[in-house]
Amino acid sequence: MRGVGSLALCACAALPGLTPAPARAAEPTRTVFGTLPDGRTVEEVTLTNGKGLTARILSWGALLRSLDVPDRSGKAADVVLGYNDLASYLTRGSYFGASVGRYANRIRAGRFTLDGQAYTLATNDGPNALHGGAAGFDKRLWTITAVKGGAAPSVTLRYVSPDGEEGYPGTLTATATYALDDTNTLTVTYEATTDKPTIVNLTNHSFFNLAGEGSGRSILDQTLTIPAERFTPVDATLIPTGEILPVAGTPFDFREPAVIGARIRDGRDVQIVRGRGYDHNWVVTDAPTAEPHPVARVEDPESGRVLDVASNQPGLQFYAGNFLNATAVGKSGLAYRQSDALALEPELFPDTPNRPAFGSARLDPGKTYRNVITYRFSTSPAHRTQK
Repeated sequence: MRGVGSLALCACAALPGLTPAPARAAEPTRTVFGTLPDGRTVEEVTLTNGKGLTARILSWGALLRSLDVPDRSGKAADVVLGYNDLASYLTRGSYFGASVGRYANRIRAGRFTLDGQAYTLATNDGPNALHGGAAGFDKRLWTITAVKGGAAPSVTLRYVSPDGEEGYPGTLTATATYALDDTNTLTVTYEATTDKPTIVNLTNHSFFNLAGEGSGRSILDQTLTIPAERFTPVDATLIPTGEILPVAGTPFDFREPAVIGARIRDGRDVQIVRGRGYDHNWVVTDAPTAEPHPVARVEDPESGRVLDVASNQPGLQFYAGNFLNATAVGKSGLAYRQSDALALEPELFPDTPNRPAFGSARLDPGKTYRNVITYRFSTSPAHRTQK
């Protein structure tokens, strides 16, 4: 799943006999974004790779607040949803750009058993636990532990979740590292260790719209590829039923590029009805892999922007923004509505702690959990034929 085309770096003509100097990444900057009600400071770190990508990361929720990406003509636009002020993140939420955990996605009834002991979690999504609970990692102030410059600028943040927080066992030390490189790739690496057996599943919850978050265009005319032959159907509360079914012959078949809006309202499919569109887990691999593998590709035919996503995790939650209801006003002053963006969340399968057939979410002392996610941006030629 390689990107096609290339990004224009400079419109200047080189002088005869001279080789143009390579573009250089700007040094990261670190500024105050806002102050929490208890007086603690929320910081923002800006990373620029010198080839048109600029990422802004907040210490609140270790979240990606903005990501400027050039189109096929070299014009940059912010392609992720978010807010301009801290108050909106505190009161409106919506997981925009956030690092979510301790367990991303849903756990049935907010309950699981580990080593014979039952644990009860905070429930915040009807009867279920979602993205770590009412005050998950997205609603915590992370500590910035390192900011590095050079050819691959990066920022590393840490959060220590105490034993029993939101009902989870063990003190979990989690880190999130955002890094840019000269291939126009943003890499997000999550790691975690624990002092006693626990469960963990961390991911990034950025909402992408390759047309630009302020474009006023939805994602419905963009194309999506997911290299998965199976998915996990859900019940009425969006908890997996335990089945693993083939995507062939269903609206969930994205093995070849397909326009997102083509089947998103197919009411003949009960899974589309239950999710109000797409809000499901695709089985890309059976278990985590040693190195990242392709999990999704998105293309916007108008701007030419292409996003390739890879991860070492086995599942991909594709969420088409079905529950965005115009109550959140974003950075460009637009009210975010249904299908204004999509989330692509590489992770373990939902409710894995209650489904042994799905694998294991267990983390023991002395072991390190790791989820490496890469977002690689490129451009496609104009007038490319879309399916």
